[in-house]
Amino acid sequence: MNQPTHVPLLDVERELLLRLLRLPTAGPLETGQDSAPPRLWEAQHAYAVAAARLGMAAVRHGPASADWALRDDVPLAVRQAVGEIPGFLHSQPSLVLRLGPTLRTAATVMFNVHLDTVSGMEPVTFDGTRFTGRGAIDAKGPAVALLAGIRAAAAAEPSIGRDIGVLIQAVSAEEGGAMGTIGTRPLVEAGYYGRLNVFCEPTGLRYLPRATAAMTACVRVRGVDAVDDRPEAGHNATVLLGFLAQHLGVALAARTGEPRLCVAGLHTGRMHNRVYGTGELLLNVAYDSPESGARLESAVHAAVAEGLEVFTARFGATKEFARTAEDAAHVTTVDWHKRGLPTLTGCDQWCDDLLGREAGLVRWPDDEPSFSCDAIWMHGRPSTSTVVFGPGLLDRNNAHAPGEYADLADLERFAAAVANILVGFASTHGYGSG
Repeated sequence: MNQPTHVPLLDVERELLLRLLRLPTAGPLETGQDSAPPRLWEAQHAYAVAAARLGMAAVRHGPASADWALRDDVPLAVRQAVGEIPGFLHSQPSLVLRLGPTLRTAATVMFNVHLDTVSGMEPVTFDGTRFTGRGAIDAKGPAVALLAGIRAAAAAEPSIGRDIGVLIQAVSAEEGGAMGTIGTRPLVEAGYYGRLNVFCEPTGLRYLPRATAAMTACVRVRGVDAVDDRPEAGHNATVLLGFLAQHLGVALAARTGEPRLCVAGLHTGRMHNRVYGTGELLLNVAYDSPESGARLESAVHAAVAEGLEVFTARFGATKEFARTAEDAAHVTTVDWHKRGLPTLTGCDQWCDDLLGREAGLVRWPDDEPSFSCDAIWMHGRPSTSTVVFGPGLLDRNNAHAPGEYADLADLERFAAAVANILVGFASTHGYGSG
């Protein structure tokens, strides 16, 4: 099979990407309830119009219903937002596009890409070789390059869109900690997936057959405030949680042996003239299997208990913090905002043969850590293979950070890889020259 190494993005595709980059599509979990609704309906409509030029039709477009958001395993932030943020669900629709007739799962390839972004709009530019803007690499750039790849594949192999089905899930609610619970998950459970499923995330053009999930712990102190003239009269949540943040950063790494912990938000208050008796410390813990998730959950509880003991011993003799030390174990709790989500582990030999031999792709090394994404919702789907695959790298391309960019050459290489995947898939079904 003569495999192209790049598929040029047409002018209309470059213009589509620039249009998408200019649209603010960060969801309300990222921007807060007082911000303007994300323009995801508009972005997905523009994407559907572009896909229609390839013969793709929208078969579903709309938000998840409330019952999806209120399941017990949905992150707390999502469940709370349904009742607190007007239009929370309606502002975050998801789109399903199909090329060709409805075919059996065994003859279908599904691509998932998210059009929501993290917060913080970036200047949108294109200098002829590089796109910049929020979502350039994560994941509006890959979304547009995906269309270019499907265009090239359909031109090269007539069975694609006739005997081989192609689905695109263009979803919302991937960012902000929603973990796809109101975006990708409902689509998967409705049956919009294929024998091969490709989640378009930055992997350096290596296919990754694994995805971690994450759980979020909230270490909460509920104590008594005090005036700055009598700090010893209250519980100093700032000192206690600050100490625990440092302790957990070391203790959990030692317990797990792996860099799976993110010591995240710590908040007690903003004033200088009072002692805050209440506060919260957030921990985000990634895991790659249900077994490691359970082990890490136990490790968090053990490390917090150990930290409280050390804090009590260290600060018990001090005037300002004696009350905090004495009551530390009684005013501190660990609550879970998110846990129990599935993980994705491995793909079968058929998948490795298709992506490696037929499409010419390189596999992500088994000893290199993976990351979290919506691919977890393909866990346990029989007779399917799922990988994460896309251009660029999260850290190198400044995803979630200032200066996010995608190089045109990387997007065009990704488009070529998409074409090769589809043509290779057709070949495994007896179509094309192979």
